[in-house]
Amino acid sequence: MSVTASSALRAAARPLPAGEATGLLVYRNYLAYRRAWYIFLSGFLEPVFYLLSIGVGVGQLVTGFEFNGQDIPYAEFVAPGMLAASAMNGSLLDSTFNFFFKLKYNKLFDQMLATPLTTMDIARGELSWSLLRGGIYSAGFLVVMVAMGLVSSWWAVLAVPAALLIGLAFGGICMALTTWMRTWQDFEWVNLAVIPMFLFSATFFPVQAYPPAVRWVVEVTPLYRGVVLCRELTTGALSWESAISVVYLVVMGLVGLAIVRRRLATLLLT
Repeated sequence: MSVTASSALRAAARPLPAGEATGLLVYRNYLAYRRAWYIFLSGFLEPVFYLLSIGVGVGQLVTGFEFNGQDIPYAEFVAPGMLAASAMNGSLLDSTFNFFFKLKYNKLFDQMLATPLTTMDIARGELSWSLLRGGIYSAGFLVVMVAMGLVSSWWAVLAVPAALLIGLAFGGICMALTTWMRTWQDFEWVNLAVIPMFLFSATFFPVQAYPPAVRWVVEVTPLYRGVVLCRELTTGALSWESAISVVYLVVMGLVGLAIVRRRLATLLLT
C-alpha cells in the first residue's frame, strides 16, 4: 500500500470532532425529511386544535382564573401547556418510533459505526435532531400564541429555549428507554405514559386540584416541569419553580444521553 493511501486511511479513521459529527447526523436527518414537510405540519397542528377547542372554547365558561396570584384568561393558562406539549411531541416522535426503526430494522446505526462515528456521536446527533424538531413545533406554536394575544410578558422570548430543554429531556430519556424495546407492540407503554402525562400535568387545570400524594407524583414528571417553565415565562409570573424546572430538564436529558451511549455500545459493539 502506498504512503498516500495509508495516510488517507488514517485520516478517514480519525474520530470526527463532536460538532462536526453532530452536524453531519442532523444534516442526514434533514435530507431524509425535506420531502416530507407535511409530517412536521401534522405534529404542529394537534396542540393548536387543543388550544382552540379547550383553551378558547371551554375558556368562555371559565372566569376569574388565577395563576401565581395573577388573574389571567383561561386560554392564557392552557396555551403554555400546549407549548410544552408541542416540544414533547416533536421530540418524542424521533426519539422513539424513528429511533427504534433505525436501530432494529434499518440497521442504520450499524452502518454509521463502520465510519469514524462513535456511539456518542450517534446519540448526540439523534438527540440534537429530536430536540430541533421539538423546537420547531414550539416556535410555530409560540407565534400562534402571540397572534391570539395569549402572551403577556417579554419573558416569553425565552419560551423557545425552554422548549428546547423540554426536547432535551424527553429526547434523552425516550431514546434510552427505546434501546430496551423489543417489538413495535412495546410502544404501547409509551402511549400509556404519554397520554396521562399530557392530560394531568397541569396542562388544563392547576396542580393544586390534586390531593397531596397525587400532586407529588405529578410534580416529578418531566412534562409538568416543562409546563411550569413555559407558563411562568409567557405570563411573567416567575418563581423559583422555573429554576428547579431548568435543572431538572437538563439533568434528565444528560442522563438519558449517557444511557443511550452505553446501550448502543452494548447492543452494537459487543
